[in-house]
Amino acid sequence: MIWRFIPYKRLNAFENMATDEALFRENQRRDAKPILRLYSWSPPSISLGYFQETPKEVDIEECRRSCIDIVRRPTGGKAVLHEHDLTYAVIAKDNNPLFPSDILGTYRVISGCIADALSELGIKTEMSVDGRTSGQDSLKAACFSSPSQYELLVNKRKICGSAQVRSRGVFLQHGSILLDFDPIKNCALLLPQHGNRKRQIENLRKSVTSIYEHIGSEFSVDKICHVLQRSFGKKLGIELVEGRLTKKEEILMIQLMKDKYTSDKWNVEGKGTLNGY
Repeated sequence: MIWRFIPYKRLNAFENMATDEALFRENQRRDAKPILRLYSWSPPSISLGYFQETPKEVDIEECRRSCIDIVRRPTGGKAVLHEHDLTYAVIAKDNNPLFPSDILGTYRVISGCIADALSELGIKTEMSVDGRTSGQDSLKAACFSSPSQYELLVNKRKICGSAQVRSRGVFLQHGSILLDFDPIKNCALLLPQHGNRKRQIENLRKSVTSIYEHIGSEFSVDKICHVLQRSFGKKLGIELVEGRLTKKEEILMIQLMKDKYTSDKWNVEGKGTLNGY
């Protein structure tokens, strides 16, 4: 089976989310091949889950002072600070034989690909089978405060968080693999519900880890991307053929960025869509 591989690129938050959604929407409209995309964020940004209330969960003024962009994802889940991470996106039909028909089953398959890649880098992971609930004093707005089912842990500390959306026979799953992690900055930007800030920082430090914590920064982002690409190909038995956005995808991406992803109505208020999406 042939997949399209869109190689690593650094884009701003609005371009990244508009690109993911454009690929997702265009995959619904034609007999398209599945897609694997790898990317990072420049400048640093916070992405919010579809259902999150921005003013309650993100310190908007602190983000502005720190030049941190805020964007709302088309997927669910919690807030993520994208600064020292590598993001993946997988887009495929619901009926693709490589994936179970349910969301959790898809999580499990994709997490298996990432786990194999991390293993090749020298990091042994385990999947969170049941997930766990954040404690009362943890940062409830933050994606990495607690693992969901089939997300990856290293010694019970989360290293990768993911989110998914399904519509019109296609799913989009994207997620953040931490290269490094700063609990102090996360706590400064993502508003705590209640509790002691010093304790919240310590709780995050104990529950989150990163690639560089375990193997240092000896592997470049390009090398990690290469290992991920190879792992997906081997684990799924697919051929990844490098490509780029089609003309239709590029046009839709630009329109989504202009009409949706650069709008406070969408990013802050969670309102406003394009053509009913």
